[in-house]
Amino acid sequence: MNPTPEKTSVMAPFILMLFLYFIVGLFTVINQQFQVPLKSALLPHDGNMTNALVTLLNFSWFLAYPFSEGFATRWVDRLGYRKTSVYSLLIFIAGLGFYEAAVLLHIYAPSYITIMGNPIFTGFFVFLSGSFVIGMAVTILQVVTGLYLDVNPVGKTTPLQRQMIGGTTNSIGMAIGPLVVSYIIFYGIPLHNVQSREFIWPVICLIAIICIFTLITARIKMPAINVATRPATRSFRKSIWSFPQLRLGVIGIFCYVGVEVAVGANINLYAVSLNTTFAAAATKMAALYWTGILIGRFAGSLYTKISSQNQLIYSSIGSIILLLLAMFFANPWILVFTGLCHSVMWPAIYTLALDKLGIYTAKASGALMIGVVGGGILPLLQGILADALHGDWRWTWGLILAGEIYILYYGLSGYKAQSATESNPAPHSAPPSRYK
Repeated sequence: MNPTPEKTSVMAPFILMLFLYFIVGLFTVINQQFQVPLKSALLPHDGNMTNALVTLLNFSWFLAYPFSEGFATRWVDRLGYRKTSVYSLLIFIAGLGFYEAAVLLHIYAPSYITIMGNPIFTGFFVFLSGSFVIGMAVTILQVVTGLYLDVNPVGKTTPLQRQMIGGTTNSIGMAIGPLVVSYIIFYGIPLHNVQSREFIWPVICLIAIICIFTLITARIKMPAINVATRPATRSFRKSIWSFPQLRLGVIGIFCYVGVEVAVGANINLYAVSLNTTFAAAATKMAALYWTGILIGRFAGSLYTKISSQNQLIYSSIGSIILLLLAMFFANPWILVFTGLCHSVMWPAIYTLALDKLGIYTAKASGALMIGVVGGGILPLLQGILADALHGDWRWTWGLILAGEIYILYYGLSGYKAQSATESNPAPHSAPPSRYK
């Protein structure tokens, strides 16, 4: 009578981790898609820095990554999978509470701060604080799920297979995120017409959903942390930064995450700014962009005979051509197709950056995650540039084009590896699913 309980004890936490991965992807995009309604509800419509301010929403989210990843790992070591998951979900709820407080403050006790002649409602900064707090929760969840899927077997699956399954559920959440925002959270109201009152009940419902899921998580039994799976601490004769493929690879990850998020987060701001039929289709553009990434990742996993270098070269050339066409024709629909190109860049850069690093591989893998902050910085710079161009987003895509050009450079020559001279090379680890 033992097989059934054992199977349940393995499958239940595995399914839980997949659902956590789904939540991470879903809310990452939901937060990005809040930019247009937040701009409509809490920012001055005629301000000269509105675009820069609204892109701070995405910036504050990604700013949480370097602040929280270190202590997230310590939490997992000290508290285990379940308690860390529960604590991260409680932080998540607190962040949603900031969202609710922001809109209630705006409605019932409006006050503002003047910045460069622009009156900015105080509630906007409370909303940004909520984005940072939820970003912390998401980072912790990513650490938990990544480690769990990597070291806890389910049947005959390999760590790479489990990470790919997790990455797929994450991408599904990202693909449906824009549709959830437009058709469920704001029930069909055009995003550029959303008012602060429209946030109240949807955020309350989100808090209730996460509360229920927190209670479920607290009741699921999970395996203890296996000390043997942790990498041993050791000293090295070289600094990991002595390897050019890693140094340039960190910049490559910075550019990749930056351009991917810039298109996904700002395509709707661009479409709405054109004030034509594009504005009505902004949600569909974002959803199709993330769906293209999902499809591209699945297709890319089938073509294993194409080298990482060639994947990076071809995909970056494709993105460059599409960006040039989108700027020339002032057509945001063309940007949607960059999702297919962006889909293979993460594993390609990751693999090339760790090539021939031997025993330095594990430490270098963590260093690559520094580049994830590009997802907050490049979209913010694009928003600042849009304000400098008097709200015209068309030519701001030149900044994203520069990121694509760097990625092409890395694929052509920047990746060229310097071998580690120490013995006992370590095998490549599987690329983390998404940015963790």
